[in-house]
Amino acid sequence: MAFKDIKIPDKALLITGVIYAPGVGLDGVKRELESGFGKRILEAGPVSFIWTNYYDKEMGKGLLRYFTAFERLVDQGELVDMKYRAMEMEDKWISNGARRVNIDPGLLTLERLVLATTKNFTHRIYLGRGIYGDLTLIFQKGDFRFLDWTYPDYKSDFALEFLRQARTRYITLLKGARKGA
Repeated sequence: MAFKDIKIPDKALLITGVIYAPGVGLDGVKRELESGFGKRILEAGPVSFIWTNYYDKEMGKGLLRYFTAFERLVDQGELVDMKYRAMEMEDKWISNGARRVNIDPGLLTLERLVLATTKNFTHRIYLGRGIYGDLTLIFQKGDFRFLDWTYPDYKSDFALEFLRQARTRYITLLKGARKGA
């Protein structure tokens, strides 16, 4: 195979899933997200984060969930940089050594949603610099499909409705990008 045969994939829609503690101003989080990732084109929430108590010990009870998608399509190879940028944002809300905001960037394509994480597991692919890609959902037969390891909140109607709308927006942005190429 020659290098000329390598095909660079389409750019992806950057989304973020945010979990935050009560008392953290969502407007401040939104401003931080826009300064780091660009203009928001779609958002959902906040809603109560009811799917797991995984974050309660670090962040407290009564957590809230918020999703957003951004206008600028990103190279899929940038996911590691996006996770680092998100962790820098999270640091702005650390209190007594604990996070008050958790920001998980992800890449939405026509085929899948991949989230960035710092935690290794059997189904996660190492991307570099301590960051793994988590194949969270796949898109088949006209809708998102769960995997054995899909996070409970990403199986929720709330998340799926946001992701369906985000995918529709992505298709429009992608058509525009392909036209301009």
